[in-house]
Amino acid sequence: MGSDSSDHLSGAANAWRVGVLFSRKGYMQVPESEHFRGTALAIEEINLAGGVLGRPIEPVCYDPESSPELYRRSAEKLLTEDGISTIFGCCTSSSRKAILATVERRNALLWYPSLYEGFEYSPNVIYTGAAPNQNSLQLARYLFATYGRTFYLVGSDYIYPRESNRIMRDVVAREGGEVVAETYVPVTPHHDQIRRVVEDIRRKAPSVVFSTVVGQGGQALYRIFREAGLDPRTMPIASLTMGEGEIRAIGPELCVGHITSAPYFSTVATPANRRFVEAYRAHFGRDAPVTMYAEAAYFQIHVFADALRRAKSLDTQRLAEAALGTEYDAPQGRIRIDPDNNHTFLRPRIGMVNEHGDFDVVWEAKAAVKPDPYLVDHVYDHA
Repeated sequence: MGSDSSDHLSGAANAWRVGVLFSRKGYMQVPESEHFRGTALAIEEINLAGGVLGRPIEPVCYDPESSPELYRRSAEKLLTEDGISTIFGCCTSSSRKAILATVERRNALLWYPSLYEGFEYSPNVIYTGAAPNQNSLQLARYLFATYGRTFYLVGSDYIYPRESNRIMRDVVAREGGEVVAETYVPVTPHHDQIRRVVEDIRRKAPSVVFSTVVGQGGQALYRIFREAGLDPRTMPIASLTMGEGEIRAIGPELCVGHITSAPYFSTVATPANRRFVEAYRAHFGRDAPVTMYAEAAYFQIHVFADALRRAKSLDTQRLAEAALGTEYDAPQGRIRIDPDNNHTFLRPRIGMVNEHGDFDVVWEAKAAVKPDPYLVDHVYDHA
């Protein structure tokens, strides 16, 4: 797929036309470009294998440039002018919320590959990223056991960080820990705002920093943290969003010891992952970081193709019904779309950044965990 604002692959007769909405500009450029590449790789694989029912998948792509308003306009264009009913896209919760009403009003189907704060269900969305019971709870338990009981919470000022920090604050309180501070910075913060946060972290000296600062602001936090002489091997920043791509952008030498909780790291040892990493780097460069963003975007296209073979139609209801209950051997391991809530069974893992900018997996669940986006049935324990 190309990278201009509106790319159409060469239109093949009777192709399955789908929309792709990921940013390749703006403050979310790094993770959303990885979503885009994972999507492109999977579509190419399927088309080279003969497509779906003998017809190729034809993506119509727009770049919303990390802007919720551009996301909304692009979704409206896909669903009206382009005549498309299935969209793969969005990374932040603000972008997903920006298009959700349009997707529901037009009775379209959104495939959303990012972790998020939970507390949402739409029959018009298939959620393939982690819900809070698949990353936050396991991370809290690991941090308590390894580093201590005082937490400093910092986030970007929008819905995902505030909701994720609320969940973490509840867990810390229930386990007898202490949140020594909770603060927020703008979505695109000035470095002086990050420096004030880091200086406050130094003064309060928590056991661990839980960060939900996203995009370029998150990268600045990691750099300034080290410039201030703070050592992640004794006081790590723990995150749900910092993948291999952003670690490379920051500089691996500045990040050794920081923690991320996610279902996928490039170092996961499965046959499917070895094939995925090899194919990804053959397409995008031998040093291309392979991340949770690329992996989820990749496997959801394959799940879509499998559902489409059975539905034989892009009709939203028929396609969604075919997708629910689907299992697939993703690079992270066996996943399943949960028919109870449209989210995905995923295997929680915790990784620590090593000197190469990859993650050493320091803990993983024994099996994929049922998604519980409303935290109704979760048990605060290792699975």
